[in-house]
Amino acid sequence: MRLPVIIALLALATSAAAQGSKADYDRAFQYGKITAGKVLNRSLKPHWATNSSSLCYHRELAGGGHEFIAVNPESGRRATAFDHAKLTAALEQAGEKNLSTERLPLEQLAFSADGKQLEFRCRGKSWQCNLAGYELRPSPAPAGPDQAPARPPAKKDDRPPRPGRGGTSPDGRWRAFVKDFNLWLADTSSRDETQLSRDGREGDAYGDQLFWSPDSKKLVAVRVEKGQEHKVHLVESSPKDQLQPKLISYNYLKPGDKLPHPRPQLFDAATKQQIPVGDELFPNPFTEHGGMDIRWERDSARFTFSYNQRGHQVFRVIGVDSISGAGKAIVNEECATFFDYSGKQFLQWLDETRELIWMSERAGWNHLYLYDTATGRVKNQITRGDWAVRAVEKVDEAARQIWFRAGGLRPGQDPYHLHHGRVNFDGTGLTVLTEGDGSHTIEFSPDRRFFIDMYSRVDLAPVHELRRTGDGKLVCELERADWSGLLKGGWRAPERFVAKGRDGGTDIYGVIHRPTNFDPTKKYPVIEYIYAGPQDSFVPKKFGPQHGGWAQEMAELGFIVVQMDGMGTSNRSKKFHDVCWKNLGDGGFPDRIAWIKAAAAKYPQLDLARVGIYGGSAGGQNSTRALLAHGDFYKAGVSDCGCHDNRMDKIWWNEQWMSWPVGPHYDEQSNVTQAKNLQGKLLLIVGELDKNVDPASTMQLANALVKADKDFDLLVVPGGGHGSGESPYGKRRRADFFVRHLLGVEPRHD
Repeated sequence: MRLPVIIALLALATSAAAQGSKADYDRAFQYGKITAGKVLNRSLKPHWATNSSSLCYHRELAGGGHEFIAVNPESGRRATAFDHAKLTAALEQAGEKNLSTERLPLEQLAFSADGKQLEFRCRGKSWQCNLAGYELRPSPAPAGPDQAPARPPAKKDDRPPRPGRGGTSPDGRWRAFVKDFNLWLADTSSRDETQLSRDGREGDAYGDQLFWSPDSKKLVAVRVEKGQEHKVHLVESSPKDQLQPKLISYNYLKPGDKLPHPRPQLFDAATKQQIPVGDELFPNPFTEHGGMDIRWERDSARFTFSYNQRGHQVFRVIGVDSISGAGKAIVNEECATFFDYSGKQFLQWLDETRELIWMSERAGWNHLYLYDTATGRVKNQITRGDWAVRAVEKVDEAARQIWFRAGGLRPGQDPYHLHHGRVNFDGTGLTVLTEGDGSHTIEFSPDRRFFIDMYSRVDLAPVHELRRTGDGKLVCELERADWSGLLKGGWRAPERFVAKGRDGGTDIYGVIHRPTNFDPTKKYPVIEYIYAGPQDSFVPKKFGPQHGGWAQEMAELGFIVVQMDGMGTSNRSKKFHDVCWKNLGDGGFPDRIAWIKAAAAKYPQLDLARVGIYGGSAGGQNSTRALLAHGDFYKAGVSDCGCHDNRMDKIWWNEQWMSWPVGPHYDEQSNVTQAKNLQGKLLLIVGELDKNVDPASTMQLANALVKADKDFDLLVVPGGGHGSGESPYGKRRRADFFVRHLLGVEPRHD
């Protein structure tokens, strides 16, 4: 009986040694090379006839070759575009050598309207081929969509003159300029000069922002009270060009700093008088550089601009009467939390109809609205429903239609999947153009009658379809990417997983990465790859063995790696997003922990006694916060270039979510002030030349940990910038850290 026992013990020892072994490290750090080039037809390069009457693309073949496929967009009929062997022979007869039938280097293919002639380029030469007999003759370069035809002569522009954005008025009569901090006006004929303003001074001066009305009668100049300079100083310890260190200093505004204060000033050119403009509607603008998007209306009756109030709870589009100087809010957004100006702002003026299109979350989801610019009244909500517009792609004023991308358009699918749609200005005629269960990218034919739709998921290789633009209906499937080469190599797709969040009702979406040598009879430590920045959502949605490659690399070392988007991140409802407001320390952790526990309940291979976490930048802030606020769950963390105190990081990102003025909530949610609560093992990584997040943020955290007598590891990368933890050395140190502290073995990578 002793022999079977010995064999079993040897097998167990071999299994334990396999985790963190050299083979695991080799597989992890060569993951990109192992998966590269193993998927056929991930993308298609279409060649359209100018009138969209025909489509041709090349189809990748196993072994590295390709063939050309022709498609009739009307019928959906697909066929080999031509006889590849005959065309190869014709090219060789014309002097081209060393050609392969399955590797013809053809570009810019264009078929004649009757399909009997083919024009193309091969090795820099242009050819025309009669497909009946495969006779070749040189030709001018084909002028299809791949090579735009010569432009026709420009038409006469009958539009009214554009407002001047420089010193000279549109009619050429006046020249405005700044001298001694004030605005002056010169008559271009007589050269007489008149001082228009007398309130400019050093530190509160007129500058080069000058905007003439189209009729040349009025002028807006911007006077800017100077903000403060905030210098950040870095020491490059090991410069390449000298022995001694270098001091690097640059301006870097942080939350609470004094900003430039621009104010539009209105002047009458004929009377040389200033028309007072009250600033009641725009008392405290948020602008890092003092710029204003001044815009004159065509009839010169008023000028407009956008106003983002500091704290981001008020955003207005303001019109100012050119005669009285009175201001009026055309659009007025006043929010209980924040207006997401950095990610969900869209404004398009419709001059012909005196309307504008506006984006807002006022109804709880990100949607589009049509405004009457004369009255400031909402004419109608354009899009509506429990889904979110993600981007406007095209506004067709003539057809009064909007083309857009959105998440959540297809019920039953992942709400982060991007779909494409079209809607009329009045909110009618909503047409969802894309259908398949995945995230979509589309490319239109030259006349936009058709489009190629490519969609995929993390667990579905790309599918390419040809669809009609009018109704989104399928013409034909073009290709499905072939991932058999990946699967033969042992690759396994991430698993999509959904669980309820902190409220027990909201779905939280994520993915699970398992090692390619996954053994369902074993238990694996769990590592969360986190980035909880409120500016976006971050779990990968599209197919790609390299997307989320960092997560899969880590998994190959013997871990199960998870990612999910918790509350406080973007692209869901306003309520979902609002969790981050003045609350970045939350990081969505109540949702994340609930999600991981739900995954472990379904998959007992997840060992919740060994949970780690890592991330960079905002993810670096999050991963440290996990050990400070949830150290009973997370046992080890690696934080790269973290913005550990939101008072230390760039002004726009932090005030967008943490608001202004800087208050006690900044202090309470700082990793620095919470350093005394550290539990578990922590590795901090920072590049000494990080110009994105001040490296002092990490060093101040290190100082607080020292003062609190907490054990931690610190890696400062000489000469390293933002994201030094993703350098080869940084990734290896991170891997070693988790192998030691979660697997409990010494790394073996050499």
